[in-house]
Amino acid sequence: MNPSQPPSKPREFVVQGLTKEGRTFRPSDWAERLAGAMSCFRPGGNVGGPGARIGYSPYCVPTSVGNVKAVLVSEALKELEPMAWDFVMNFARDNDLQVAEVCVLPDVPGGAPR
Repeated sequence: MNPSQPPSKPREFVVQGLTKEGRTFRPSDWAERLAGAMSCFRPGGNVGGPGARIGYSPYCVPTSVGNVKAVLVSEALKELEPMAWDFVMNFARDNDLQVAEVCVLPDVPGGAPR
């Protein structure tokens, strides 16, 4: 990596609740369950104790794409805990779910072209 360049942001992937054949994946709360299983993988580790809060990891977040349940997964999870990354990707593969890299368009100086 070039020291004059800022570190690149980890890639993000979306695991959609649709099989490769287009069928809706069940149960309907699968995304929340999967993200809940990954909730302890956080920047700085798992913080417990009386002040601990229940919430999702920023590396694995349930969401929707249109009307389809999905999970947004950051490649940063792979760096933090490769076995957790493998678990999520194997879950998608084993259930024949669609996985795609999230495409983020760069900011355009002065706004979008007309």
